[in-house]
Amino acid sequence: MRGLGTGIGWRPEIADAVEAMPGIDWVEVVAENVCPGHLPASLLRLRERGVTVIPHGVSLGLGGADRPDEGRLTALAERAEALGAPLVTEHIAFVRAGGALTASPALEAGHLLPVPRTRDALDVLCENVRIAQEALPVPLALENIAALFSWPGEELTEGQFLSELVERTGVRLLIDVANLHTNHVNRGEDPAEELAALPLEALAYVHVAGGVERDGVWHDSHAHPVPRPVLDILTGLAARVAPPGVLLERDENFPEPAELEGELTAIRRAVAAGRARAADGRARAADSRARAADGRARAADGASAGVPAGADTAGTEAEGTGVPAGAVAGARERLGVAQAAVLSSLVAGTPVPEGFDRVRMGVQARTLAAKRADVVAKVAPELPVILGPDYRETFLEYARRRPMTGGYRRDALDFAGQLLDRGRPSTPDTRRALREWWLDRAGPAPRKQRLTARLLHRRGTAQNVRSSA
Repeated sequence: MRGLGTGIGWRPEIADAVEAMPGIDWVEVVAENVCPGHLPASLLRLRERGVTVIPHGVSLGLGGADRPDEGRLTALAERAEALGAPLVTEHIAFVRAGGALTASPALEAGHLLPVPRTRDALDVLCENVRIAQEALPVPLALENIAALFSWPGEELTEGQFLSELVERTGVRLLIDVANLHTNHVNRGEDPAEELAALPLEALAYVHVAGGVERDGVWHDSHAHPVPRPVLDILTGLAARVAPPGVLLERDENFPEPAELEGELTAIRRAVAAGRARAADGRARAADSRARAADGRARAADGASAGVPAGADTAGTEAEGTGVPAGAVAGARERLGVAQAAVLSSLVAGTPVPEGFDRVRMGVQARTLAAKRADVVAKVAPELPVILGPDYRETFLEYARRRPMTGGYRRDALDFAGQLLDRGRPSTPDTRRALREWWLDRAGPAPRKQRLTARLLHRRGTAQNVRSSA
């Protein structure tokens, strides 16, 4: 795949600005937010101009205990083909747990959660990645995620985990330098050490994004400017390897186009600084080698006997690292139980499993509930309008009692339905508006369409009766 260059995350709110920005080589779109048969006109125009479009999935959950869902894989493949993408990307994360594998309620996180760096998790992830690779028409790259909490009893470092993942599957990596900063603040992981340990030869491209620190916890918000520490990590990465592509992510609180362009300029400068550092390092290394060679030559001139050359050492090829199917099945069960217990504590109020930081788990639980409220307000924007200022607190009260089990659109319907079942809202006009909204969306098609379909069906039945009479 050719180098991507500098890109930005395409979002409907900034579509016009992205089209007008100079120097945009490629864009990334959230895969679940586009329909292959009805691509946004802005994306089509960008493609016609030769701008590469890459779908970025957020719901596959390859780090989960279950095998990847065939329907989600098919949908991701369709988007890659519709966009003419050279690759697709996803995350090293789990997003759901429970269900048949653990004989417990199926739960949705609604967000990306970290997998434990254990042998069980690695074996399951490798098999899930291979399943995904077989189903996708283009190469797959996986992103490191930001985390608010750590798993106890981890057996591998991040570098070891990702290196073995790449070695066993051939998957490529999407390195998010903002996530490295997040994990530095939240988990004490040194970004320079992490970069040194990562298999950067597998790098597909790089994400850069902003965040915010609250009470000693860094939140990877994608709603704030890119901070200097993130740009410094990008420079450190570029000093080690030439990034095939670098992309700015912004999902909320969109600034004026000039500010976004300024951030892209800062990103280009950070990469250039890293490449200059790499070139300077190569020059110093070459000079050092030249001086060493000159010294050896002078020593050889004055020596009475030759210096024996060191023996060559050849590496031996590692044996296959495949894991028997039965062993992976056992790993799936163990991982499934652990992930179900963690997710249940985060979204259903069950006790925090032994060994986890309870404060951090509380922060994560509140973050998940807040994200649910925000995303439901986006997929069902009428609800905040109908409920007014009470929407957020009312939804958070609902979320504390009702874990998400079927995605955000289902969540919005369940939220409205539960309010109505409890005789809420108390104001008759507001309750009537909410009921109308719920009735219009609770069926397989909007209510007006269903009424039209029933009328057409009745008309066709009457005509058939008359014809047969």
